[in-house]
Amino acid sequence: MATRNLSDYDPDLIPDASGMRFGIVVADWNSQVTHALLDGAVKTLVRHGVKDEDIIVSHVPGTFELTVAGQWMAEYEDTDGVICLGCVIQGETPHFTYICEGVTRGITQLNLDYNIPFIFGVLTTLNLQQALDRAGGIHGNKGDEAAVTAIKMAYLQRRMEK
Repeated sequence: MATRNLSDYDPDLIPDASGMRFGIVVADWNSQVTHALLDGAVKTLVRHGVKDEDIIVSHVPGTFELTVAGQWMAEYEDTDGVICLGCVIQGETPHFTYICEGVTRGITQLNLDYNIPFIFGVLTTLNLQQALDRAGGIHGNKGDEAAVTAIKMAYLQRRMEK
């Protein structure tokens, strides 16, 4: 099954993000991948008008910790949305399944509990190469996609609140 390029989007369809403020929580486990996701997300936010000082980045040890860090970001920072970036690579034990299920449920719950969007920018791959392919490799960068989603969701919320 082919995967589309995650960085391929029409920039004319992205709202102006000037004046928006975003939090990014990024897992340091699999940092070769997650830090590339972070780089893509930050560059995309800036490209669409977010000022550097309006991007708050917090690092956590692993993907499982993204949910509580996302919660803290929502509680202690004034943001229009939180982007959660991580990478879980399939191993030989059920650990992969537990982490993926927990983080997916956790980020979903954050979206329901807080009045801002939380963006799921977590790669769940079978191997390191698949992750690298989606973190600036042949399939683009999931960080770009997460940032575009954050902008669109924050814009939608602002529009609906009017």
